[in-house]
Amino acid sequence: MDIGKLMTLQGMLFLLTGIGIVIRKSKLLPEDAQGMLTDLILYVILPCNIALSFRIELNRELLQNLGIGFLVAWIVQAIAWGLSRVLYNKYPEPTKRVLQYATVCSNGGFMGNPIAESVFGATGLMYASIFLIPQRIVMWSAGVTLFTEAPDKKTLVKKVLTHPCIIAVFVGLVFMIFNPPLPEFVEKTASSLGSCTTPLSMLMVGMILADVTDIRSMFSWDVIRYTIIRLVILPGIIFIGCRIAGIDGLVTGVAVLLTAMPAACMTTILATKYHGDSMFASKCVVFSTAMTLVSLPVWCMLF
Repeated sequence: MDIGKLMTLQGMLFLLTGIGIVIRKSKLLPEDAQGMLTDLILYVILPCNIALSFRIELNRELLQNLGIGFLVAWIVQAIAWGLSRVLYNKYPEPTKRVLQYATVCSNGGFMGNPIAESVFGATGLMYASIFLIPQRIVMWSAGVTLFTEAPDKKTLVKKVLTHPCIIAVFVGLVFMIFNPPLPEFVEKTASSLGSCTTPLSMLMVGMILADVTDIRSMFSWDVIRYTIIRLVILPGIIFIGCRIAGIDGLVTGVAVLLTAMPAACMTTILATKYHGDSMFASKCVVFSTAMTLVSLPVWCMLF
């Protein structure tokens, strides 16, 4: 395992968050910039990132080899979804939404791939790419419903299915299945936009976090409890389940590491957009990411 690469990746996340704090504190951007930045990420940049993330080459042999990993990934999502529905019912609705989404959706899309590659090499990266497909689908389908509100199910389904990120998932599935050729300038444009997802998202997390007046609230029991669930309990369940089932060590390793990722930075984005507790969301994202400095090396030592 390349510990140096892991530390570099996490250091970059915190530096971006720090820059966002400076931007907010120095009033470099106007007050309404945060809302505009949210819309830019959700409706332009992130859809490009999602669609291109599905652009991987598949063949029959690869599908057979990765089928069990794909199944485990869906089981992970089912367990996370089930826990999210029963663990947070005592919280106020805005906070409950944040906790549920952050339990179901991790930051595996950004941190998971490079970490899997560092630990397991190119094969691990391939497994991670497949493993993340169910999370991407759930993140922008059932996950979005945790934040969106609609008067009836029909309206809610329509609202979710027409969300730019959901449309991007459908486009991505077409890319994955049919692998259509794209003009180079189109692919490079989409790739350039998509690569801005993490930097802009973490800048916005920092801008929101800058409004925290009591730093000690970052260490509240609610944040710590969530972090334990996200970084310890969920991957622990998957580790034990895979061992009992006798699942291949590589599949188990990728599944555990991808499950042990911190809260998705999109938790803050969606909480801001759909009137969740964005301040609490930022605390969960930053604190759980900080704690991976301890938890990820420990999980990596098991493989």
